[in-house]
Amino acid sequence: MFVLNIIYVVVAMILLFGAAVFVHEYGHYWMALRRGLKIEGFSIGFGPKIVSWMRDGVEWSWRWIPAGGFVKLPQLVTSEALEGKSAEPVEQLPSVSPWSKILVAVAGPAMNVVFGVVIAFLLWGVGTPVPVNPPIVGYVDPDSPEAKLGIQPGDEILSVDGKPITSRRDVQETTILARSTNLAVVIARAGKFTNTYELTTVVSEALGLKVLNLDPRDHPVIKGVRSGSPAQAAGLKTGDEILMFAQVPLFGADQFIKLVQKCPGETKDIIVRRDGQRLALKVAPRLDGSAKVGRIGAEIGTGKPIYRIEHIPPWTQIVDVVDKTVSTFSALAHSKQTGVGLKDLSGPPGILALLAAYVNSDWRLALSFLVLLNINLAIINLFPMPVLDGGHIVMALAERLFGRPLPQRLVEYTTTAFAVLLISFMLYVSFNDVRRFSLFSSMFKQEVTIEKQEGAPAGAR
Repeated sequence: MFVLNIIYVVVAMILLFGAAVFVHEYGHYWMALRRGLKIEGFSIGFGPKIVSWMRDGVEWSWRWIPAGGFVKLPQLVTSEALEGKSAEPVEQLPSVSPWSKILVAVAGPAMNVVFGVVIAFLLWGVGTPVPVNPPIVGYVDPDSPEAKLGIQPGDEILSVDGKPITSRRDVQETTILARSTNLAVVIARAGKFTNTYELTTVVSEALGLKVLNLDPRDHPVIKGVRSGSPAQAAGLKTGDEILMFAQVPLFGADQFIKLVQKCPGETKDIIVRRDGQRLALKVAPRLDGSAKVGRIGAEIGTGKPIYRIEHIPPWTQIVDVVDKTVSTFSALAHSKQTGVGLKDLSGPPGILALLAAYVNSDWRLALSFLVLLNINLAIINLFPMPVLDGGHIVMALAERLFGRPLPQRLVEYTTTAFAVLLISFMLYVSFNDVRRFSLFSSMFKQEVTIEKQEGAPAGAR
């Protein structure tokens, strides 16, 4: 079954990502046909060919580097670094009007938008999984600044930096993209009263980005048990939900780890939930000589993400995607204030890994991510940068303005230079993706919980 799951995830991942690239390139191809341009090739991916075939004088190919694709149009500016060298024309090809160049360039991003809207309409009908893990505060270290301000476990986060919060994901995304390290956080207690706190963010070792020092309310979960460890001797198993340790109710993984570290060599009661049953066990943390703290030899994590199916109108989905994209670019533009840099972006490996995790969780999550991917492809490709569609549009507008094409040598030099920059950037973000191995480790073991809701009205959110 595991092998079949791998095959399923890989095939689905390739088809979904390939579909986003295909519709983009097909937009260029379709418009080039309508405008009478010569087409030499149509490729999904870059680099060496996996497979290729000729049809109607066009070489169709699938290539090894999954970083996009191209339609080879010798009458337009091309990049030999990305597309390879064009064949020598048998006869002189006619020039192309600026209007045709603009239409061909715009057609690719336009097709991504159309594809994204079609998927959004499909999700409107079948429902979109929306995270519902409530933004409830879990463990609060008594010595922390947050505890001294009066924040307690069980408090609910209502807004961060002026933006409303409905889930833990909202808390993390809003904090990361905020331009300040000191954020106004509105917190409610038991639904009775609210208070606004000025909280200072901390840098997460795992993410390398700023986060609020407020643990989510989640019972820690055993993700793995080492052979010969105190955890194994105690009878702890992967999947156990830890409810209490040493008579202390648990609200977060960090809280549990800190309690274990304080009692090396001591036997403590531990209450877990397994298959719906509460079990009382005993565990004796072992002294870690190097760190001089207690360890039980288990990987500790949090529970499965919880989603609720909602029927969100497609226009709302698209607006949300555009808002997230604009917020991300704004955070990059203000990197000094937000701490978000190029190192935090994902390249093809990271995108494919995330898509694989969604495919392995729920196909509706994968389709929702595909909406985001298509809108992002459309926006990024419209950047006014040579090699990208936006660069072609700018050069065509300049040609229309000056009444003649830009100098050929200038175009070739700038296109080649930006192609090299683009390749270097893709390699850089891809290298960072590979370093984030934890992302890839979740590709084939991602689990989520989908709440069942009967009779959800269409158009409701």
